[in-house]
Amino acid sequence: MITIEDLKKKQSEPSRLIGLDLGSKRIGVSICDERQSIATPFKTINKTNTNELIDQLKEIISEYNIKGIVIGNPINMDGSLGRSAQSVNDVSKNIDQAIDVNVCLWDERLSTVGAFNISSQLDINVTKREKNIDQNAAAFILQGAIDFLNN
Repeated sequence: MITIEDLKKKQSEPSRLIGLDLGSKRIGVSICDERQSIATPFKTINKTNTNELIDQLKEIISEYNIKGIVIGNPINMDGSLGRSAQSVNDVSKNIDQAIDVNVCLWDERLSTVGAFNISSQLDINVTKREKNIDQNAAAFILQGAIDFLNN
């Protein structure tokens, strides 16, 4: 895995990235345009096992010419790493070893809350908000990362 700073240095041409919000039951996936200006919710994957996740990610990477993966890192509000951060780190390492694109972690503190709040401001009903919360959180994560990459 590389840092977000290294990802910024390695990008020599416009390329699409995907963002992941790794949950215990569902994985939110987002995708950005080649200019890396807008992150869009893409899909939610029901988590069964890491190998199936990797297979689905390989399909997305191939189909959409993805050059990097940004994974939300659930750091505690005080900056410490809890059990969920360790779990994300383990899955991220497996993804990094199995897929031949750059993988980096991005601080995702408040991403789910942010995604939920944005969707509430858009007057989306609660049932639809909860259904799409994982992919919206992934878009929130990826948008933060691409904003950093563009500055």
